[in-house]
Amino acid sequence: MVIRFLATLLAFTLPTSLMAQGTDTPDPVEVMILGSYHFANPGRDAVNMEVDDVLSPRRQKEIATLSNTLAQWAPTRVVVEARASGPDFELADYADTDTLLSTSRNESVQIGYRLARAMGHRAVFGFDEQPEGDEPDYFPLQSVQQFARANGQEAILTSLFADLQEQISAEQARLPDQTIAGSLIFHNRPDLVEAQHHKLYYSLLSIGDGDAQPGAELNAYWYMRNAKMFAKLNKVAQPGDRVLVIVGSGHSAWLRHFAERMPGYRLVEVMPYLIGANAASRVDGE
Repeated sequence: MVIRFLATLLAFTLPTSLMAQGTDTPDPVEVMILGSYHFANPGRDAVNMEVDDVLSPRRQKEIATLSNTLAQWAPTRVVVEARASGPDFELADYADTDTLLSTSRNESVQIGYRLARAMGHRAVFGFDEQPEGDEPDYFPLQSVQQFARANGQEAILTSLFADLQEQISAEQARLPDQTIAGSLIFHNRPDLVEAQHHKLYYSLLSIGDGDAQPGAELNAYWYMRNAKMFAKLNKVAQPGDRVLVIVGSGHSAWLRHFAERMPGYRLVEVMPYLIGANAASRVDGE
């Protein structure tokens, strides 16, 4: 009786379009997220890593191998962490790819533009989100630090940033002996991406006194920035697309979250392609 009642209720409450979908459901948008350290080392993160010159012949060869390996997935669109205007979110400087590949160290150019051009894509899309006008700071770390100093909670931040610096220093020491693809493996292992995100951001929830909660606000604004970025991706993607996303690895946890949970999307792991590109680069370098 209860099952019959629920079936009747659903028949009256579900939109006709949903009931009629059946086997006509569009193909999902597949999303592959490539998290990266910043090749150009702009110094904008809380803890930054010194990197060697990706325009050197060795690194250019490794990046080309990585691009060729990612091309095996046959992405139909490339989306990068850069700002572009809607509604199309196309990046104008993609037209200058030939010049940029020899002058720009940005990972969006070196991997994203390179791959899109090789595959004959008409455009590369930018989905970054930054505050404008009266919009909030999406990463209000200064407010968190000021509150922590004034309220005896600075030790939480000191411990967190010491751990981060230790990880970055160890990674930096490994870089000279790693290929580009090999160095990116650390930034894309799902277990590490999730663990690092949880340790940093959720530890910051402790910064506050219940009334003022700057740590919680930072978490909320960071979520907002990434949600807006994925919403822009959704404006670009079409059913059946294979979208390669190239983004700072700090964004990976939330972007993976949306790709796994938003209806009509499917997350594709990048790790097999990084492992393959690393192996190919090792062979080429011998």
